[in-house]
Amino acid sequence: MESSWIQEITLHDGCSDTGKELWFQSFPHYTRQIRGEDNNASAVKVDVGIILDLETDVGKVMKISILLALADYHANASPSAIRIVPHFRDSKKDDVEAASAAIYLLKDVQVHAIFGPQMSTQTDFVIDLGNRVKVPIISPATSPLLSVKENPYFIRGALPSSCQTKAIATIVKNYNWREVVIIYEDSSYGTGIVPHLTDALLEIGTLVSYRSVISPIANDDQILRELYKLNTMQTRVFIVHLQPFLASRLFLKAKEAGMMRSGYAWLITDVLTSLLDLVDHSVIESSMQGVLGLKPYVPRSNELDNFTKRWRKRFRQEYPDMDQVELNVFGLWAYDSITSLAEAVEKVGTTAIPKLKKPDTRENLTDLHALGTSKVGSLLIDSMQNSVLKTGLSGDFRIVDGELQPSPYQIVNIIGKGERSIGFWTEKDGILYKLKMNGKTAKSRNKQLGAIIWPGESTIVPRGWDIPTSGKKLRVGVPVKGGLEQFIKVERDPKTQAVTATGFCADVFEEVIQSLPYAVPYEFIPFPIPDRLNLLDYDDLVHKVTSKDYDAVVGDVTILASRSEYVDFTLPFSESGISAVVPVRDDDRKNAWIFLKPLKSDLWITTGAFFIFIGFVVWVLEHRVNREFRGPKRKQVGMIFWFSFSTLVFAHRERVTSNLTRFVLIVWVFVVLVLTSSYTASLTSMLTLQQLQPTITDLNDLIKNGEYVGYQKGSFVKDVLKRMKFDSSKFRSYSTLEEYNDALSRGSKNGGVGAIVDELPYVRLFLKKYCRKYIMVGPTYKAAGFGFVRLSYSSDVSERAFPKGSPLVPDFSRAVLKVVEGELMSNIIQKWFGNETDCPEQDGMAITSDSLTLDSFKGLFLIAGVSAGSALLLFFFSFLYQNRDILATDDSIGKKLSAIAKVFDEERDNSNSKSESPEANESQTATLFAASEASPEYLPDLPLQSPEIRNSDGLGASPAAEGFSTTEPGTPVHETITGTVEERLDRALQEIVPR
Repeated sequence: MESSWIQEITLHDGCSDTGKELWFQSFPHYTRQIRGEDNNASAVKVDVGIILDLETDVGKVMKISILLALADYHANASPSAIRIVPHFRDSKKDDVEAASAAIYLLKDVQVHAIFGPQMSTQTDFVIDLGNRVKVPIISPATSPLLSVKENPYFIRGALPSSCQTKAIATIVKNYNWREVVIIYEDSSYGTGIVPHLTDALLEIGTLVSYRSVISPIANDDQILRELYKLNTMQTRVFIVHLQPFLASRLFLKAKEAGMMRSGYAWLITDVLTSLLDLVDHSVIESSMQGVLGLKPYVPRSNELDNFTKRWRKRFRQEYPDMDQVELNVFGLWAYDSITSLAEAVEKVGTTAIPKLKKPDTRENLTDLHALGTSKVGSLLIDSMQNSVLKTGLSGDFRIVDGELQPSPYQIVNIIGKGERSIGFWTEKDGILYKLKMNGKTAKSRNKQLGAIIWPGESTIVPRGWDIPTSGKKLRVGVPVKGGLEQFIKVERDPKTQAVTATGFCADVFEEVIQSLPYAVPYEFIPFPIPDRLNLLDYDDLVHKVTSKDYDAVVGDVTILASRSEYVDFTLPFSESGISAVVPVRDDDRKNAWIFLKPLKSDLWITTGAFFIFIGFVVWVLEHRVNREFRGPKRKQVGMIFWFSFSTLVFAHRERVTSNLTRFVLIVWVFVVLVLTSSYTASLTSMLTLQQLQPTITDLNDLIKNGEYVGYQKGSFVKDVLKRMKFDSSKFRSYSTLEEYNDALSRGSKNGGVGAIVDELPYVRLFLKKYCRKYIMVGPTYKAAGFGFVRLSYSSDVSERAFPKGSPLVPDFSRAVLKVVEGELMSNIIQKWFGNETDCPEQDGMAITSDSLTLDSFKGLFLIAGVSAGSALLLFFFSFLYQNRDILATDDSIGKKLSAIAKVFDEERDNSNSKSESPEANESQTATLFAASEASPEYLPDLPLQSPEIRNSDGLGASPAAEGFSTTEPGTPVHETITGTVEERLDRALQEIVPR
């Protein structure tokens, strides 16, 4: 093995970045045989450059791993295989030294691959050199700023720091921390992770409240001042992305600043966790207890245990004067990278590898221009960009598109002198308590972390926020107005000038603050709402949040679409809507005309019209065939009205003979039944139930009557009334419930108003106090463009307004839900508004007219009209068909109509009596005889067995008879019965029926 400059290297970027397979590319610069160094003079020698910070422990760890990797490869290779010759150079923690070493290796040694450097700033320049000469550069630098995609000859030999950001975000989300502070190093190593970590946290709804940048050369006083600054803030969750030496100084000062006690949470990134053994044990025991750490997971194996023993032995041989340093993941990645490089070189071929192609010879060439171009670099890079090392010591060592693919991350808790594993994280499964490695598959045992000892030896999860020792409080604006103090009341102590707020809104706000998972200190700032019109109102109060005069607003502030354009609202905790309150009228039961109230006028008129229409239809259908519908014109007109209206009480006695008439009456009787039942129910309700009847039932009545309308001062209801076409000259504003009562009592004509329009919470509070005098009317209005939110709680529409995009909004909304769903809300409502059922006369529901309207019976009238009209049409078609001979004459239309009318007015030949069945005649006869027996004085001499009756045929017709006299002529009650049986029966019935 070639001896070379063995110098310590310093680690600038010790954090591992993306989890993609790292290829250590080493390209032989020329083929040469080394005699005296190797017994096999025919072996092909490949020169590989290695640039490390050999002044650092990490550089020394990687150097020993690289030497062992080459030894293992050569031991297992055939005698004629390629032999890799390493050329070590020390960058001495300096960018210029690293660049100089790379130029030397490429120009003088003509290496075909370079492993290193460690630091991101050094690697950036070396990558450019590799792209120029087409030599692969394999670097363990972890900064995401080094792009594999933009550098075709760059392969990352470690996980970039951006690979762990999702794991960090998952831990933060697991404990519901809403804000964090990132503490990072002011270098390419530190700044590279910040945008990736910020985006990962924003995806889970966590805000980076502050970014603390620590310079690598900062002294202890500067670090302490920065920590004191952090301690004045509310956030108590810190994510630390520093290298071991700087991190140890930070935690020492954090302990001194009192920031390692209960209530604080510290999370360190993977580089610091992986190199924790390089931190002084006294610092860990005194200042890092309870810290959470994240590092790439390295599965245990027999190969790893054997290699660790060999590594320790070789390290003691190389550095006998040093304290023992433990093997870390960077050493394992270096071993796997060199092994992958050796396999890639072997794939290219075992024949001689040509030297670098030199540029054309010219005068005054610089070192950069004198560099050649590798003829096999493209072959090697193609072989290494996508490869898998099945027996990697670091685990599943896979490189895809030049990036080392991520493995699971292990989450540890620093306790005592070291660390304790509490769980794992994988991109597929998230947080896991244990991993069961089955080949390449990680199976979850459960989804929770193990028990954690937090700073201050606390087992309670930090809330993430706390009251700062100094700093700004949440500035909360509260409205100050002259009335309705049940909702919000602001007072200022005359001595201390301290502002206090009481009322429903303030109590809910206090409970919400207590329900938050962190402490939020706040102070109330009064905002006056003047009594005069056209001055400051609630919109101006909300705008104070936009102008950053206030951080939040607490009070009876309604959620509106126009306001939500520039501020955010929490979830509502009360019902919302607009309704009107009007005075109650006197009891209608004393009204002499109350019997007309059950039906609206349009329903009365429609019902009367249908009674006449049905009577006319029945008359038309029965006129020609039923004697009861014949006679003088006055009798027929009276029959039309009498018959239809008698159906109202089902008192009609007239017989109907037409089937069409029966069909019409069946439908009409059903309609009458529904109408009478509805009328009876409505009238009964009016007469038996004591109701609070409003003076108006619709706000449109106020507009029609030109009455004044009142609203609460400073409320948005004024704009809603304008949208409803109210005249703004009819507006009057009030501040207290007493003013509402006085204005409604006086009315519009006496300097008051006809109605008060306000939001439901205020309306309910007003009705609770004056429930016997006023009532809520009409529907609850929702004006267009306004976002009212409705909840079933009798309280005000108060919300908390925050600046747009504030991270407090979702937390406050969740806290609002906790308060609303619990018993606290009921207690607060009872405290400020009492029991709403104290007034039995007022049920709080909007009142509308109790009279029945035509709309409720349109279907019934439609059915009745269609059935009656259909029957009438069928009758006329049948009548015209029977008299078609008249229509077929050559007479004029007038004569035809006159003839048709004359025929219609005549009684049909087979009319009532002839169409009756024998059974009907027998029934009539029996009835007549029964009547005579019961009342002999009517027909004392009527024979029980008259010849006419005995000889009547089945059709009810009998021969004409001259009649007969009774046995006692001259007696007044006696009369001669002449004519047919039918005529005599008719006359007898007329005598029986009372006159």
